[in-house]
Amino acid sequence: MPGKRQNYSPEFKEEAARLVVDSSRPIAHVAREIGVHDVTLGYWAKAYRERHAEKEPPLSISERARLSELERENRELKMKCEFLTKAAAYFAAEHR
Repeated sequence: MPGKRQNYSPEFKEEAARLVVDSSRPIAHVAREIGVHDVTLGYWAKAYRERHAEKEPPLSISERARLSELERENRELKMKCEFLTKAAAYFAAEHR
């Protein structure tokens, strides 16, 4: 039987989300420290980032280049993973 649903004040949520965003610590670590489920804290952090998005400084040219490089690498790795998954399924079916 699930426990009683806990209600948190907006100030507590804001402070918890700020801990995650400002310290760049993993959500799971902060959640464990303050006694909140990590998924819940993830929602709070996402909402905090959306509310404070305009306060973030724009990316520099080198940061944009790095981001573009990482996005390209991510696309390539996803394609390789898909290919390997299909190849593994093909060879597994071939041996049956």
